[in-house]
Amino acid sequence: MSEDAKALIELATHRFIAEVPALEPIKLVVGVELRGRGDVQQFRLEMPGAKVTKGPAADARLRVDMRREFFNVMASDGKVADWIEAFTYGQAKATGPEQFLRLIINVVEKQQERERTPRARRQP
Repeated sequence: MSEDAKALIELATHRFIAEVPALEPIKLVVGVELRGRGDVQQFRLEMPGAKVTKGPAADARLRVDMRREFFNVMASDGKVADWIEAFTYGQAKATGPEQFLRLIINVVEKQQERERTPRARRQP
């Protein structure tokens, strides 16, 4: 099951980076904690490249915590807007230094703004 979780964490990371490419070069270690029926699985996600290993991430700058069944759905189907909603309403929690959290939030907001802004058409 942990191999499945590793693959899902990689998939979720790659899908998120595909939607917000400005986050791709950020060097960051994230501790991911997935809570399920009486057990907690811990993973270490190293970026760039989305290298996932099982076990606690003692050197993690950020920590992400959520229920395993919720993560399974989000990893395969979730878009950036779904992740924002999950963090806003408490289905997922992120902790760490305020400047890292703020940086990620700002980059995501700017990307969403770019997608909402219509592009000017070129006149022939």
